[in-house]
Amino acid sequence: MNKDQQTNGGSLPDIRRTIVVNAPIGKVWEAVATSEGIAAWFMPNNFEPKEGFEFVLNAGPFGNSPCKVTEIRPPHRLSFTWGKDWTLSFELAEAGGQTEFTLIHSGWSADQVTEFGEAHSIVRPRMDQGWGGLVQKLASYVEG
Repeated sequence: MNKDQQTNGGSLPDIRRTIVVNAPIGKVWEAVATSEGIAAWFMPNNFEPKEGFEFVLNAGPFGNSPCKVTEIRPPHRLSFTWGKDWTLSFELAEAGGQTEFTLIHSGWSADQVTEFGEAHSIVRPRMDQGWGGLVQKLASYVEG
């Protein structure tokens, strides 16, 4: 069993998605750390790139999810809380004219439910699959 499959006291492993995109780090940073960029590949929002800034992600049928910027280090890392349980982190690293982008979705617990009443253990696999498509959408957006 690798460390990603272990559970500690009911915690579930973080979702991690890493891709290398054919775009400079500055362009990828603009796509993940501006309201317009985030809306283009993820969800409509009123994000501002300021630590402590509270904003919402418009999750369509699920309504507006409250978020708060917890860390911002241009152009390498952005983290924010999402809803009542989760943290999203976007990590960027230069890779020879390209950018390695890692998404980390943490805060999963086997004994918790979302604000919509679904168990984390049910939502996590769905979100993991969804993030696979979303990071590809990000790549298409910045490489286009």
